[in-house]
Amino acid sequence: MRGYDIIGDVHGSGDKLRGLLDLLGWRERANGARRHHEPDRQVVFVGDLVDRGDDHVGVLRTVRSMVDDGSALIVMGNHEFNAISFATRHPDDPSRHLRQHSAKNLRQHDSFLTQLGDSDRASWIAWFKTLPIWLDLDGVRIVHACWHQGSVDRLERAFGGNRFPAGLDGFIAANTRGDPIWEAIEVVLKGPEMTLATYGLPKYRDKGDDVRGAARVRWWNAGATTISDLIDLPPGALTEARTPYPEIPATPCTDHDRSFSYSDDTPVVYGHHWRQWEPDEHLDWTPRTACVDFSAVRGGPLVAYRWRGETAIDPSHYVRYPVG
Repeated sequence: MRGYDIIGDVHGSGDKLRGLLDLLGWRERANGARRHHEPDRQVVFVGDLVDRGDDHVGVLRTVRSMVDDGSALIVMGNHEFNAISFATRHPDDPSRHLRQHSAKNLRQHDSFLTQLGDSDRASWIAWFKTLPIWLDLDGVRIVHACWHQGSVDRLERAFGGNRFPAGLDGFIAANTRGDPIWEAIEVVLKGPEMTLATYGLPKYRDKGDDVRGAARVRWWNAGATTISDLIDLPPGALTEARTPYPEIPATPCTDHDRSFSYSDDTPVVYGHHWRQWEPDEHLDWTPRTACVDFSAVRGGPLVAYRWRGETAIDPSHYVRYPVG
């Protein structure tokens, strides 16, 4: 059985990626790829290579060289999907793109747009389109934001596998609000959300200071039945009026929101959810789920989970860089 070093959201943090690979024992070769002394070991990247950081080129080249060399696997993150959609004109209306070029979206894509020239971006976008959306490996599952079997099954039936098919139809459907493919991609790449108004809760401001009327669902919390168990608000969240967010009541969730909870026996490793690293505490890991996104581009460490064939997550298998 293979072992996997599953690395969280890099977000253009080149120094941290190189440091973590060194710490994990992945030595650089002449072609830029890296090899490990254990022949049956691979790196798996959970997506979000781009967005925010200052070394997109270095990160992309390192990861691509390892994938091409066979020493790494990767799944698509929401920022790779967003980059594809932002760059792709709608075939029925070439004046617009699949992802709107709004001020907010231009701000979110700024690092990718400014650090790579037009031809380089086009080449990387073409590569992003080929990435798998999830991996169901021998004994462990990898996904960017959420493993929800219903959404995975829907995409597999529509696409004939775990990747977007050739052409634009899949990407058009994935950017058409209300389309079943859009719904499934939203869950798998961005995570399910619960509508706050359903529970009489106010809107909140996210880390980008944008006002949101829905909060992420803690789908990894298999036994959750109440709002306080399932809701995933950022620490210190503020309301739209910039007042402290009220205490979340322990009242029952809807069946729909509870339906995303993961209860399978196969372990899942995922990113996306911006955990904060605390000494000897790995927030929200469970016996079957492990998050590896610890906000590397916002001052946190870049984190890997070293999976060695275990059927239950072992928190001692987390590795972070920098260590201190």
